[in-house]
Amino acid sequence: MKVSESRYFKIGRRYTPCAAAVLTLVFCLLILSSNGQDKKVIVVAGKHLTPTDSATVKQLFFSALREKAIDNNNMATEFFDRIMQIDPSNDATLYELSIIKKLKKNYAGAQDLLERAVTVNPDNEWYWVALADCYEKSNSYAKLENVFNELIRLDPEKTDYYYDKANALFYQGKYDEALAVYKKIEEQTGITDDLLANRQKIYLKQNKIDLAARQLEQMIANDPSQIKYYLFLSQLYSSNNQPDKALKILQDGEKIKPNSGLVHLALADIYRDKKNIDASYNELNLAFAIPDLDIEQKIKIIGGYLPRFPDPNARASALELSKLLITAHPNDARAFSIYGDMLLQNDKSKEARVMYQKSVALNAQVYEVQEQLVRLDLADNDIAAAIKDGENSLSLFPNQAWMNYLVGVAWLQKKDYHKALDYIKNATSLELQDKDLLSQSFSALGDCYHDLKDNKSSDEAYDKALTYNPDNAFTLNNYSYYLSLRGEALEKAAKMSKHSNELQPKNASFEDTYAWILFRQKDYAGAKIWIEKALADDKDKTATKMEHYGDILFYLGNVDSAVDYWKKAKDAGGKSPFLEQKINERKYIE
Repeated sequence: MKVSESRYFKIGRRYTPCAAAVLTLVFCLLILSSNGQDKKVIVVAGKHLTPTDSATVKQLFFSALREKAIDNNNMATEFFDRIMQIDPSNDATLYELSIIKKLKKNYAGAQDLLERAVTVNPDNEWYWVALADCYEKSNSYAKLENVFNELIRLDPEKTDYYYDKANALFYQGKYDEALAVYKKIEEQTGITDDLLANRQKIYLKQNKIDLAARQLEQMIANDPSQIKYYLFLSQLYSSNNQPDKALKILQDGEKIKPNSGLVHLALADIYRDKKNIDASYNELNLAFAIPDLDIEQKIKIIGGYLPRFPDPNARASALELSKLLITAHPNDARAFSIYGDMLLQNDKSKEARVMYQKSVALNAQVYEVQEQLVRLDLADNDIAAAIKDGENSLSLFPNQAWMNYLVGVAWLQKKDYHKALDYIKNATSLELQDKDLLSQSFSALGDCYHDLKDNKSSDEAYDKALTYNPDNAFTLNNYSYYLSLRGEALEKAAKMSKHSNELQPKNASFEDTYAWILFRQKDYAGAKIWIEKALADDKDKTATKMEHYGDILFYLGNVDSAVDYWKKAKDAGGKSPFLEQKINERKYIE
């Protein structure tokens, strides 16, 4: 049974397992307490048990409980069934069998056993509680109502049973009867929030909005300082299309407690519904600045902006709200991580990196934040920080494949290829499903092996990377370029390089690679077309591309222009082994 929260399930949780243990102990004591009475004839529900029968039942019952205690429910069931053959009205056994059937999700079978148990022993509270669970599972509300009548008979002071009875009446549509039960609860406990909420639900079902409102107005009049009643009443008006009344009551509540974050959030909702976006956003700002308002609520509100992030105004609003978090919650790591996320969404990566650093300093146990930090370290080309942050993270989360890869990439950029290999190999052994990670990891291994002059291992790693992602443009480019430098498998290199340019057109580095492969294939005219594309798309005017252009021009017979471009390459900082010699001797040297 459920209202604002499920009172019925509270009973179920309270009962198992401790109550079961207590009840079993009671049964055992009852059986053991017979002592010398075994010689007497015991009468149970009209059936006479001989002393031998009684002794057998007692022995079987203990054996069944012993098997049940070690989760051997099949054997326990056999013992209990044998008891039922001797004593079909043994209510303790009926109850124990019902528990086993419940464990097997056989609620219908458990219900039948419990109905028999309460017939034999109608004054056992726990039998009725267990039976209520079965009726609740099958939505048998009329029967459930009767169960709670019995439970109230057994324990008339237990408020939960009255709530459960009212719930059963509610689900049968017996609203006036349910209200009568709530009246009894009020006599026991006085007015409580649970009682208000349950009554409100009935009034709304009966479409008695005015009656529901008068009840809350009376509560406000009795205790004007209780801001929750203003919130209840505003929600009542708002949910029944009376926004002006909802706004008025919230404004009254704000006067009573101007620093209530919940009031400001409710006002933000009302203004949003009334299409007053500026007023709504202003209320959100006021709410977010209040430290007492739970940060989780604020984070959920910021998350609500995410679907609207193609709109720059939505991104900016989320950014401003998240900034308020770090002021209101300066010791909460979540505040800084969320602010970092929003900075990143607004293309402020350097500021985001600082926020992630602060978040990790406050709480190093959130892996996702640490990974984001290391990615930004690498993006800022702060290799030392990437290694430090990444290895700190791996000391806490050693089995994170992506972090092993990122630290490996950092060592690769630091040109410590052996350390890079160790971390990147870890990544490939820890992750077997993520094709993106595996593709990038084997590609990085290819780069490492190339720099270690292990061409065979390098080629194998690149080939494996392409099995996971044949469209990895950077792998295609690097692999094909290194093959061209060695003058090996040039047809394969040309095919891969051409595909990389199809995947990422106007990439100057990729265009230069393709030009150089064509040059090695002696297709100088084709090479000239592609190197000119590379130079046109090269914003940095790198020395390598200008030198390559000079090499191509030389073989096309334009020596003067070739020398001019070699000189431009030198002026641009080119330091290839033969560049100076090419200029001095005015010829291509390999």
